[in-house]
Amino acid sequence: MIDRRRPVLTYIVLTAFLLLVITPFVWMLLGSVKTQGELLRVPPTWLPEDPTWDNFRRLFERPFGRYFQNSAVVAIAVTAGNLFFSSMFGYALAHLRFPFQRVLFLLVLGCLMIPGLVTFIPQYVLIVNLGLANTIPALILPFLVQPFSVFLMRQFFLGLPRELLEAGRIDGVGEIAIFFRIYLPLAGPAFATLGILTFLGSWNNFLWPLVVSSSESTYTLPVALALISTGQNQTDYGLLLAGATLVVLPILVVFLFFQRYFIQGIATSGIK
Repeated sequence: MIDRRRPVLTYIVLTAFLLLVITPFVWMLLGSVKTQGELLRVPPTWLPEDPTWDNFRRLFERPFGRYFQNSAVVAIAVTAGNLFFSSMFGYALAHLRFPFQRVLFLLVLGCLMIPGLVTFIPQYVLIVNLGLANTIPALILPFLVQPFSVFLMRQFFLGLPRELLEAGRIDGVGEIAIFFRIYLPLAGPAFATLGILTFLGSWNNFLWPLVVSSSESTYTLPVALALISTGQNQTDYGLLLAGATLVVLPILVVFLFFQRYFIQGIATSGIK
């Protein structure tokens, strides 16, 4: 006999976790239209008593378009670089045979285990010595290829039949053509997964742009939002929540658009 209580219990647990996940976002959205006084009130109010768009108005009085453009350029460039270079490297590690192939893969795994803060200062010194400090390229170059991206693409290409490679070689197709014409068109799910994860990480990156950028012309959204919402005496929470709402929207749109491929890519790349 089928236990009918099990599906009900499952839905209850999933609903509870869903509420835990979306509650901060709902609070952020409602708080963005509250006044500073209402946000600081104890006990706090859930629904805004006097909704106002003043927080968004004050936000757009700043060069918000410039910050948004910087974040978009950096995130798109970093995502495109990871998709292009990591896919080639991952394909080579998965299907090509060359000297020190295993050593290179072990190096990739080793880089995955190194905390980002360990390489933070060497990267900064290198960027300064190259004369790229306080420029947009300084926000892009250190993240064009990342170990996790290479690992993810290698795992995906390992799941594709090697017979495709052998068939291409028998037909006289070159190695580059095999990659671009046979394997790359099949990498849509992995590309969606890697693209979302990379775009999300680059869009939300705060510490590196904060250190490298020294003028508003190169500020990204997270850095600009943190600096303009912090006054001499207290944080302007209304401005902060309004900015956070606008920062989250592009990520939400990207995820909703590619969510089907994202789930498929996770399932087929060996990342459980």
